[in-house]
Amino acid sequence: MAEIDPIELARALIRRPSVTPADAGALDVLERALSGLGFDCTRLKFDDVDNLFARIGSGVPHLCFAGHTDVVPPGDAATWSAEPFSAEIRDGKLWGRGAADMKSAIAAFVAAAARAIDNGAVNGSLSLLITGDEEGAAINGTRKVLEWLNDEKITLDHCLVGEPSNPQAMGEMIKVGRRGSINCWLTVTGKQGHVAYPGLAQNPIPALMRKLLFLTETPLDEGYERFQPSCLQVTDIHIGNTAHNVIPEKATARFNIRFNPTWTGQSIEQWLRDKLDTLAAETGAVYGLEVIVSGEAFLTTDMNFLGLVADSVEAKAGRRPEYSTSGGTSDARFIKDYAPVAEFGLVGATMHQTDEHVLLADIELLTDIYQEIITRYYIQFGHGQ
Repeated sequence: MAEIDPIELARALIRRPSVTPADAGALDVLERALSGLGFDCTRLKFDDVDNLFARIGSGVPHLCFAGHTDVVPPGDAATWSAEPFSAEIRDGKLWGRGAADMKSAIAAFVAAAARAIDNGAVNGSLSLLITGDEEGAAINGTRKVLEWLNDEKITLDHCLVGEPSNPQAMGEMIKVGRRGSINCWLTVTGKQGHVAYPGLAQNPIPALMRKLLFLTETPLDEGYERFQPSCLQVTDIHIGNTAHNVIPEKATARFNIRFNPTWTGQSIEQWLRDKLDTLAAETGAVYGLEVIVSGEAFLTTDMNFLGLVADSVEAKAGRRPEYSTSGGTSDARFIKDYAPVAEFGLVGATMHQTDEHVLLADIELLTDIYQEIITRYYIQFGHGQ
């Protein structure tokens, strides 16, 4: 079987400007590489999002690698030291949008899979679930592919997500859970009027500020196993009043809560409404609250799988990784409903930044780690265990 160079495959992927939700041929590059290894590739397009599910083998256990080929916009290309999609190699690093998040990790896993298959280490099923919608709305990507897998009666036993999990150096961290996220829009309605006659109007701004102050100063919890305390952050206040002598009718604020497993999206929404109802009764201000839960909090508790990943990382990187739930959300929030999931990838220090880059040596090391994970996986979970 032909050897796959993870660095050259990563460069080929980066050269495809797959700014979410555009694919720009990135999945074509990946499909050709996987087909050449014997993977059965299925393209799954939902609305304007292209996805790929590739599988080799049909037995158990079934290890899936999940990732995304879509990237965030590069911003002003003139501020980059090299063209964002040129995949330049310089100073022992690979530069370009998606180098860290997360095209290089995908390339590393494909190269690792090629070596593991060639060594006869895959005794079950090995698959890749790759979406073009992780950096976007996350509606027509991983979530829809998982639903398709369920309809097709394809079961995942464990999943490894290749998000950049290490803060500064390889081997520092495995993500074993994620906080939930709820986006909220709070609107207070008063009565419009002339600023010189406040008795004939009702200004919604003080009532909105009191509500926000109360919510931000009230602790949500004291934390949860491996999780920091839940946190509410106000992100925008909008009045839209262009006149200096008019008391506005409405004032709106947007805030986000990152919550640990103490809460569900439903329970934290109820907490918000209960608190706001109490404040409304005290002030007489009419309010409206809209919420969107973009992900529930979760913690992976399959210590056999987590231990396998940690042992593999330590064996190749020379350090024992920390189990962490820090950071934002990822598509692991969807996968956790189908299989135990962990996240391990490259160093994420430059992801989403101008001049995003990764060390070439880290790509090679990640390939070795992934090969170790694959090899150990079928030994530990195979043979009907």
